[in-house]
Amino acid sequence: MSDKNIDFPQYRKLTNGLRLYKINSNNSFEELQMMGEKVFHFTIVAHQYPEKLRIMDMLNLTEGFDLLSKTEWDQPFNKLSK
Repeated sequence: MSDKNIDFPQYRKLTNGLRLYKINSNNSFEELQMMGEKVFHFTIVAHQYPEKLRIMDMLNLTEGFDLLSKTEWDQPFNKLSK
């Protein structure tokens, strides 16, 4: 997969809505995990092939992933800075 045909960032979520993703490139993404009222933020850089496959699955909306809007990402992300 090439970055040339994709505008980044892209936003995805798990179908259960408990994890949100901001895909910054073909080899990096940010993840928000919601646990009750708490929000956890992780930044992942894909070095190994399985991690890169996960990003490709997210971009291709493989089963288990849905589209997410920037607004949906921003709402819980903004809770982190408070």
